[in-house]
Amino acid sequence: MAGAKLDQIDRKILSELQADGRMTNVELARRVGISAPPCLRRVRTLEEAGFIRGYHADVDIRELGFEVQVFAMVGLQSQAEADLSKFEERCRAWPLVRECHMLNGEVDFILKCVAPDLSTFQNFLTEKLTAAENVASVKTSLVIRCAKDMPGVPFEVLEERLGRSA
Repeated sequence: MAGAKLDQIDRKILSELQADGRMTNVELARRVGISAPPCLRRVRTLEEAGFIRGYHADVDIRELGFEVQVFAMVGLQSQAEADLSKFEERCRAWPLVRECHMLNGEVDFILKCVAPDLSTFQNFLTEKLTAAENVASVKTSLVIRCAKDMPGVPFEVLEERLGRSA
C-alpha cells in the first residue's frame, strides 16, 4: 500500500507518532481528532501493514560517550548482487555501523559510524572495514557538528502534494 493510499487521519497518526512515539493512545486520538478505540485500531493496522516498524528512544550519543561520528564512503571491487548482499550482511554485524546505504555513482555504500573515540574508530577502520573482503576503497569524513537530524518523513510535503492532486 503506497503512502498516498493512507487517509488523512492515518497520515496524522503517523506524523504524531513520528514526533513522539511515547504519547498515550488517548493523547494521540485527541491530537488527530478521533476517539481512542478507533485510533488504537488504526495504529495496530498501521503496525501490521508495516508503516510503523517499531519504536525507539532518541538517545544523545555524545551524552552516552560516543564522541566520534564518521561517514565512510566505501567502494567495492565487485558489484555482483551476491557481493553487495555479503557486504550489507557484514555491515549489519558491525556495531559501530549505525546506517548502511547502497548508492549509485562513484561510491557503492555510505556508512554512518559512531565510536567513543578516534582510536576505536581507527581500529574498526583498519582491522574490519578496509580489511573486509571485496572492499576496494574507503574514504572517511569526520562529523564536526550536526545541523539537522530529523527522523522519518516530512508529512507536510505529502499533504501539499495530495492537496494539489485532489
